Amino acid sequence: MKLARRRFLSLATLALASPAVSRAAPSYPVRPVRMLVGFAAGGAPDIAARLVGQWLSDRLGQQFIIENRTGAGGNIATEAVIDAPADGHTLLMAGLQNAVNTTLYQKLRYDFARDMAPVAGVSHETYGLEVHPSFPAKSVDEFIAYAKANPGKLNMASPGYGTGPHMAGELFKIMAGVDMQHVPYRGSPPALTDLMAGQVQLMFSPMSSSLEYVKAAKLRALAVSTATRSEVLPDIPTVGEFVAGYRATGWFGVCAPGKTPSEIVDLLNREINAGLADAKLKSRFTELCASVFPGSPSDFAKFIAEETDKWGKVVRTANLRAD
Repeated sequence: MKLARRRFLSLATLALASPAVSRAAPSYPVRPVRMLVGFAAGGAPDIAARLVGQWLSDRLGQQFIIENRTGAGGNIATEAVIDAPADGHTLLMAGLQNAVNTTLYQKLRYDFARDMAPVAGVSHETYGLEVHPSFPAKSVDEFIAYAKANPGKLNMASPGYGTGPHMAGELFKIMAGVDMQHVPYRGSPPALTDLMAGQVQLMFSPMSSSLEYVKAAKLRALAVSTATRSEVLPDIPTVGEFVAGYRATGWFGVCAPGKTPSEIVDLLNREINAGLADAKLKSRFTELCASVFPGSPSDFAKFIAEETDKWGKVVRTANLRAD
């Protein structure tokens, strides 16, 4: 993990130090671009990819096609992008799970820091600690008390092993001192379906996927995972108001195969950042309880390195392994 972090920081340093290149930007894209998502359609990464993909389609004159390549905690989609030609026509909507997987998986056949080129950060994601409306606890304090009185009996859904919602739950277990069983699904939609049916008891759900269910009272949000309350749901407290210091924020961003020409990476970065500055697109993310985080490729590289360090500690503390 430390090696991966050094590689990302080295990439960031080189990006800042390199002189401007006078070559003209390549003719790009020359055909439709595939943007791979490692999780099912309808989930938070899929929504982020479709918003960005539509913006890029309109700006660059070629279709950006979203392809859901599920399985192995996002590794199948990640490997497919790494193996693709480094010409900018195959991209990855990366996320927190990519930083987690560096520690979670012991036998990855790729090195994310070496084999991927960070292009641009896109959005930070809010998770909601959500339960079925019939669940007896109506606050985080009541939830913790209930979980401690019933150790190991609560089933915690997630969109998959090592995903942001899973890690948000593991961090909560560590900091609140509760024991819950993790139940991974292939994406948020099937997990939310079972949560609403009462088959599982809770989920740290991406609010972009579950907001409509919370508003319709089909789910009860006890708290949000961010440091401050959501402007969309200001009456819902943060977990940190009950568990001091708790904060778990998901994120998404675009990556390309590692040897993608810098001209293409820079062009994509400029266009994505233009979208994140657009009032209409920015407000769409806000409506989904998400916030945009534009920046340079080197900014995104540094951010991923920091996230790899942070969540690697949670993986080791919780003694998690995926292979």
